[in-house]
Amino acid sequence: MATDQTQGNGPLPRQIPFIIVNEAAERFSFYGMRNILTPFLISTLLLFVPLEDRTGEAKHVFHTFVIGAYFTPLLGGFLADRLFGKYKTILWLSLFYVAGHACLAIFEDNLKGFYFGLFLIALGAGGIKPLVSAFVGDQFDQTNKKRAKVVYDAFYWCINFGSFFASLLMPLLLKDYGPSVAFGVPGLLMAFAVLVFWLGRNKYVNVPPAPPNPDSLTRVARTALLAKRPGEGRPGLVVAVIGVAGAIVSLLMSYSWGFVIGACTALVLLLAFGGIGTGMQLERARGHHPDEAVEGVRAVLRILIVFALVTPFWSLFDQKASTWIVQANSMTSPVLDILGWQFQVLPAQMQALNPLLVMLLIPFNNLALFPLLRAIGIEPTALRRMTAGIAFSGLAWLVIGWIQLSMDGGTPMSILWQLAPYALLTMGEVLVSATGLEFAYSQAPASMKGVIMSFWTLAVTVGNLWVLIVNASVKNDYVLGHIGDTGLSVIAFQMFFFAGFALLTALVFGLYALRYKMVDNYRGGTAPA
Repeated sequence: MATDQTQGNGPLPRQIPFIIVNEAAERFSFYGMRNILTPFLISTLLLFVPLEDRTGEAKHVFHTFVIGAYFTPLLGGFLADRLFGKYKTILWLSLFYVAGHACLAIFEDNLKGFYFGLFLIALGAGGIKPLVSAFVGDQFDQTNKKRAKVVYDAFYWCINFGSFFASLLMPLLLKDYGPSVAFGVPGLLMAFAVLVFWLGRNKYVNVPPAPPNPDSLTRVARTALLAKRPGEGRPGLVVAVIGVAGAIVSLLMSYSWGFVIGACTALVLLLAFGGIGTGMQLERARGHHPDEAVEGVRAVLRILIVFALVTPFWSLFDQKASTWIVQANSMTSPVLDILGWQFQVLPAQMQALNPLLVMLLIPFNNLALFPLLRAIGIEPTALRRMTAGIAFSGLAWLVIGWIQLSMDGGTPMSILWQLAPYALLTMGEVLVSATGLEFAYSQAPASMKGVIMSFWTLAVTVGNLWVLIVNASVKNDYVLGHIGDTGLSVIAFQMFFFAGFALLTALVFGLYALRYKMVDNYRGGTAPA
């Protein structure tokens, strides 16, 4: 007879609350500092930059920081999967994270010291980000795997609980008490997060680092690319070499493009062309490696295609903390009266809408929308949810572009007009980001959990790379001339460009999703008798 355990509905692991509280406090600290970073740069730290260039420079610094925070997960994934395990890596990198917050509070008027603090936060936040998500998955096995979706949703809900209060409070602290307090409070919350995580140390399931594997992804890929077949060339190797050449050129161009753009573009070229080339010749690895290893590499390559198609979503989503704040600075801000309490919304506080809506939409989707879809015969699978989420982000940018057009035409617009695009973008986030955590863990081979989750966060890096590339391109006179011919302002043109980028990607993602075959890579477990 089937039991809850055999059906995957076993009890919730008792250690989960430690991880969730840790993540809520950590996300408060991260979003607390991130959401005031752009206004602080514009109003205080970058005063030496000419006024007309200050906004662009602040956006560049912001998205460079985000790229760093979502690039270092590769390092965290490697350290956890190969050397120290997830628990120790999370704990140690969190200490760098706390030190970074301290630097922001201390070096509020020192450019080098402040940027060093951003570097430490990027190292700590990025290094632990994929590991905490994977660490949650490690606490489950086949006996209770169906509880994982509920926990991932609760995990994401608590993240946004912390983010909501950070988005409300940090702009007020910056305005009323200055940057030392505004950046110091998130540092204290991060220290609390580390303490809570450490307190659960004796309760966690700690999956040990994988030993050196002769059939690892990189070794199977190398075998596939270098293997020869009589009478056949090696087209996959040619494609991979083209990627290497492109990466070298990108690094050489870093002098004019900027190091971040050059280095990230080089990495993208290596992964893209190397992955395509490996896929073209993967069958040549059979006989040299077990079939299981070859199929594991095939699974990773399929996952990376999904991740690549999600990158446009992140290019839209993360601009709510840069481009959308810049727009809000030019809008009118009415005085609101709620239960006799009057207050004026600051532009940076509009970001509080995002986590608030997440906390509302996650239960709405699970309790109302998804059951309704199932009742009419539509199963909201992970890939269907992600397809819809990318489309919602595109719609959000169509609305934000319309607002900009109205402002460019001389119509004063209230900051409250941003409510609609925030709602659409947040629905997109819930459908893409929360689902992506679940998808990435379930599809990753056992020995690649941390690295695959790192690749998921690398998608955020690439998304912000698109933003830097687009922002750099509009400084070109040729590009500016073509934008001028459209009759649109530069910022409005960019908004509609990103909207089209996302909507086209949603179409391609949906078509790929039709061909994707889901697998089940949760850790094995034995149900109680």
